[in-house]
Amino acid sequence: MKVDQLSIFLENRAGRLAEVTRILAESGVNIRALSLADTSDFGILRLIVSDFDKAKENLKAGGFTVGRTTVVAVEVSDKPGGLHAILEMLREAKVNVEYMYAFVNQTGSHAVIIFRFDRTDQAIELLQKNNITIVPGEKLYKM
Repeated sequence: MKVDQLSIFLENRAGRLAEVTRILAESGVNIRALSLADTSDFGILRLIVSDFDKAKENLKAGGFTVGRTTVVAVEVSDKPGGLHAILEMLREAKVNVEYMYAFVNQTGSHAVIIFRFDRTDQAIELLQKNNITIVPGEKLYKM
């Protein structure tokens, strides 16, 4: 139920992001979801990719600092209040959302949101207990 996410530290300079995408393209690794957050000096690029190990190996060989983070992909009803219902459930259980970003899925009536929780196992248990669909990594990597 957990998904492996690449976290890549980037110097905040022109062309650095293009270096990452070049390495992934040359490696035959597809980007499934991404988020980029920055400060004045550096950025953190978070990626869900089709082949985590190959991406990590090739990015490290290209001189990037790469880490693994565990996240959870959750189907959220694509209607007003869909995300709020899940966030309210988590709030009541005192599970903190450290960050989140959307995954684009072109079919269906649900959006997929990638969550990073402070207590991942508790969040998964709570979501399952409330019949919230969690998208397994194997499916997400191929969507």
